[in-house]
Amino acid sequence: MTSRRGFLRLGGGLLGLAALPPARAMVRVEKAIPSSGETLPVIGMGSWITFDVGNLPGERAQRLRVLEAFFAHGGRLIDSSPMYGRAEEVLGEGLARLGRPPQLFAASKVWTPGRWLGAQQMEASQRLWGVARFDLMQVHNLLDWKVHLETLQEWKAAGRIRYLGVTTSHGRRHAELEQILRTQPLDFVQLTYNLADRAAEQRLLPLARERGIAVIANRPFRGGDLFHRVRGKPLPAWAGEAGCSNWAQFFLRFVVSHPAVTCAIPATTQVTHMAENMGAALAPLPEASLRERMLRQSQSL
Repeated sequence: MTSRRGFLRLGGGLLGLAALPPARAMVRVEKAIPSSGETLPVIGMGSWITFDVGNLPGERAQRLRVLEAFFAHGGRLIDSSPMYGRAEEVLGEGLARLGRPPQLFAASKVWTPGRWLGAQQMEASQRLWGVARFDLMQVHNLLDWKVHLETLQEWKAAGRIRYLGVTTSHGRRHAELEQILRTQPLDFVQLTYNLADRAAEQRLLPLARERGIAVIANRPFRGGDLFHRVRGKPLPAWAGEAGCSNWAQFFLRFVVSHPAVTCAIPATTQVTHMAENMGAALAPLPEASLRERMLRQSQSL
């Protein structure tokens, strides 16, 4: 996220992997997947744009370093999609070079119309990642969701995937998503939620919690727009009370402290930014009064 450079408060030794103590010394927050009780760290990793690279010198080596930092700081859930160009290929190559970390929680999507094409696409994604099975497979942006959910239910019953879900992005199609949440047996829903995009708070997040559906929050930085809003602005003096050492943590901790949100999936190409992101998972998360204070601060910018 190049728009993030220079917007963060990086003084006091916060730059680089030194921004965080060793992973073993951290107390990280994990939340339960309601359908199983399995827990996940509240900060995962997205791959949209950031892992869609070619073969220029250094490109894939840089992504490998980002992956390495993610796992070194306790990361598990990585999210991708066939829609993201070469992202799945680059992820698979990086995971192989890291020895396929056993803690990986692999989440991808199906993004094509039709039952047969959908199955072919998911099998291709599995080969690219190099995983025995996906932990989570999601219907990307609700494309042909009725057909694909039938397939995913069959694959889950057969042990070909562990969890199933659906996704939306950019705040789209909330009415349709609400009906799906009410009527379909989902393990996960992925949707847009951040300090500037809070429509999901009204109906979708409470409904997911009521229905026992895990929530993945995408676009937690609003595609970098939140960093533009804080350009040149210091963190508020009280940010440490919310466990925030930089703006990235401020934005992420607001998202993952919502009771219905299981994890957020920020994307980055920088090891330093990965370290900052992972620092947002440290306990304790902000409680309701601090979340309200964070919201008021954001609205005042």
